[in-house]
Amino acid sequence: MITKEIIINGLKKLGLKQGDSVLVHSSLSKFGCVDGGADTVIDAVLGAVGKEGTMLVPTLTGSEKLSAENPPVFNVRDTACWTGKIPETFRKRAAAIRSLHPTHSVTAIGAKAKYFTDDHEKCITPCGQNSPYHKLARAGGYVLLLGVGLDCCTLFHTAEEFADVDYVCQKQLVTATTVDYKGIEHKIKIKIHKYGDERDFVKIEPMLIDKKILVKGKVGNADGRLVKAGKLLELTTEILKAKPDFLLKTVSPG
Repeated sequence: MITKEIIINGLKKLGLKQGDSVLVHSSLSKFGCVDGGADTVIDAVLGAVGKEGTMLVPTLTGSEKLSAENPPVFNVRDTACWTGKIPETFRKRAAAIRSLHPTHSVTAIGAKAKYFTDDHEKCITPCGQNSPYHKLARAGGYVLLLGVGLDCCTLFHTAEEFADVDYVCQKQLVTATTVDYKGIEHKIKIKIHKYGDERDFVKIEPMLIDKKILVKGKVGNADGRLVKAGKLLELTTEILKAKPDFLLKTVSPG
């Protein structure tokens, strides 16, 4: 049986510490049998970063069906995410603050929760300038992968958007609808992601390990990866500006 204490110990060994801000991608099933389920994993991460730290999770709702003709409609309270049991449980907590972006919302609990989630709906692209993903990198935060690999790391989309690769966003602006915590409806003009070009984010892992940007270890029965968000963003953006198709699956690392 995996307990909260076991998870906290694993997180500490990875290097997560009090006061850290961390975006968590996760698979509950990969932990093994967790005493208390998703809530125990959440409590363990919150315990590891402490009251001065902040835990964030991706509560994504976008899909390949969305377009200017079929724009996203998002309710911050009611729209379920598709990113797993842990994020869906996390976003429903009383202390949680969810950003208002209609496809790539992030939910946070902790000292900087409001800072990370504020004004996400004002970002022209889902993960770009001043999004929670960018703010995390800028703040010296981390990406924590629990039971999942780099293929789940949304921060790579921030690098793609910064490098302005032509396969990441639809060209046409979309008029999306987002409903805030007060029930007020907002119409916003944004760009949304396009689908179809399969990525191979995992190919960059050896480079991240070599540069001490990524550390691997066990958290319960799950494989854990702790990644320096700012360094990942900086390196990947630099690579993509030189070779825009580097992260596409059909292209070798070269």
